[in-house]
Amino acid sequence: MLVKDVMTSEVVTVRLDMSVHKLAELFIEKDISGAPVVDDADKFLGIVQEEGVMFQDKKVHLPTFIHILGGFLALGVKRFEEEMRKITATKVSDIIEKDVVTVSADTSIEDLATTMIEKNVGYCPVIKNERLVGVVTKKDIIRSIARS
Repeated sequence: MLVKDVMTSEVVTVRLDMSVHKLAELFIEKDISGAPVVDDADKFLGIVQEEGVMFQDKKVHLPTFIHILGGFLALGVKRFEEEMRKITATKVSDIIEKDVVTVSADTSIEDLATTMIEKNVGYCPVIKNERLVGVVTKKDIIRSIARS
């Protein structure tokens, strides 16, 4: 069985300039946990997920400072900066995940399931020529197993 046999083709997409508040409303209205982000030409840019929206209420982890030889060494600064960027996010462009696992429609379900498990991915965009053609979630794979 191939990805094209189980993927969702009619996908709810969002744009970079959508507000995080509107994104949260869309997730609730459509009962979805993530959405692909596309530009005006429908080129795939990345994804946004519930976790990005949830950062609005997250506690901040402050960097650790260690005093060594009259100087300070800061640990966790990169994580702090990334969390602050997401906590203060107002637009989808602030919470987009650009480094995501994508697949083609001709990928086998077995290969995709392996990748999703190994990389702890629950939402995988299906791309053809830099364009979004569908998405596959863990539920889609489980549904295909139940039907076979």
